[in-house]
Amino acid sequence: MSRLLHVLCSPRKGRSVSRSVARAFLDAYASKNPGDDVETLDLWSVSLPEFDGDVLEAKYAVLHGKDHTSQQAAAWKAVVDAFDRFNRADKFVFSVPMWNFGIPYKLKHLIDVITQPGLAFRFSPESGYTGLVTGRPALVILARGGEYPPESDSAALDLQKPYLETWLRFIGVTDVQTLVVEPTLDPRRSEDRVNDALERARTVAAGF
Repeated sequence: MSRLLHVLCSPRKGRSVSRSVARAFLDAYASKNPGDDVETLDLWSVSLPEFDGDVLEAKYAVLHGKDHTSQQAAAWKAVVDAFDRFNRADKFVFSVPMWNFGIPYKLKHLIDVITQPGLAFRFSPESGYTGLVTGRPALVILARGGEYPPESDSAALDLQKPYLETWLRFIGVTDVQTLVVEPTLDPRRSEDRVNDALERARTVAAGF
């Protein structure tokens, strides 16, 4: 049995394209893999620790090879708990709308909390950074109101897809499929694009 974690990043519920496409994927996946455990991490209903004070000092203690104080250890436990929930998964699905050319702040909060030394990566002067979340596939579903095709003038405005793909590689997730749905705000084309994305999601689920 595998564990699949769906990181849900949109608060729009039924009006969310990224959520709709993720639902099509998850339904098809569950039908194909009835014994697997599928968990949704709704970033709009989960409480994540603030990354300040003792938590920040605890991070630098890890980086510098120092022991935690009792206050730092208590603060660091909340970070480890959040990372462990993420790291328990064998497979990842992210459903992410574009906000202001990038990602929702709730997802950035999760990334900033769990991307920690000794958890998501390690560092040494000899080998540099090494991701520790390895051997697992990820599907990244991206919904965007506009279009940002490669090599176009608007491509430089896309801070969503490159950031997420870079972050996943950094923590060790190299088997990444990206499903882009765009443009969702153009009534002349959005319905066809969404329907195409739903079918692509079901196809990906068959072999995920």
